Amino acid sequence: MSDAPTPSRSHGRLSIAASLKPRVLMEEPARLAAAWRARIITLFPEAFPGILGLSLTGRALDEGKWGYDTIQLRDFGIGKHRNVDDTPAGGGAGMVLRPDVVGAAIETAQAGTPRDRALWPILYMSPRGKPFDQAMARRLAGAQGVTILCGRFEGVDERVLEHYQVEEVSIGDFVLTGGELAAQVLIDATIRLLPGVLGNQASTEEESFSHGLLEHPQYTRPAEWQGRAIPEVLTSGHHGKIESWRREMSEEITRARRPDLWEAHISQQKKGK
Repeated sequence: MSDAPTPSRSHGRLSIAASLKPRVLMEEPARLAAAWRARIITLFPEAFPGILGLSLTGRALDEGKWGYDTIQLRDFGIGKHRNVDDTPAGGGAGMVLRPDVVGAAIETAQAGTPRDRALWPILYMSPRGKPFDQAMARRLAGAQGVTILCGRFEGVDERVLEHYQVEEVSIGDFVLTGGELAAQVLIDATIRLLPGVLGNQASTEEESFSHGLLEHPQYTRPAEWQGRAIPEVLTSGHHGKIESWRREMSEEITRARRPDLWEAHISQQKKGK
């Protein structure tokens, strides 16, 4: 049996092949300028694209508006069994991803990408990371692409995070068995902000968090359901009153459900004055 690394996978209309070897990553820098791209380091490449391959994000993937490459972490493992982890220094439960293994995978993933981290961040999905929010999604959408490390076990050796200036990102105060689901959440929230992905730019400007507030209630036909009618203002045809009502509802919901966001919103308004 050969010990040669299993080719990683590349997806998106502008990909040159269904299989992507590390050499191809280095030889195809032109692909980076074509569309936003995610390079995902994972032990489970078959998890992608997952939900990202469906609906509007899936269509945008097929149209080449964004793309992704999976880099199999196991290919960089040590020894006959390609071990990727080892016991924690100082003792403790679980296993830790080795820095030499992760480092080699990052080197491969970064081939041909900009050295400027603002143009191509390296992210590690971690519960101790900076909370992921809409502002971060906009920042990532403005980059050329991202490299995402999907962790497993007890985490990754701190030295590799420091050496490569890896940005730790959390999608919430809970623990998952791995970073793949978190990576898909981050990618979905980011690529939907790319031009042409949703098809209606106004929708991203009006939804929750876009102006620091939660979104107002939404209604559609029938005009009455289960004895509940659509608020009269929404059927009045008076755009000024509708806009005012929606703003009031956004403020009321944010104040009740997310006092942290409401305080930040009020603080921002005071600064603006």
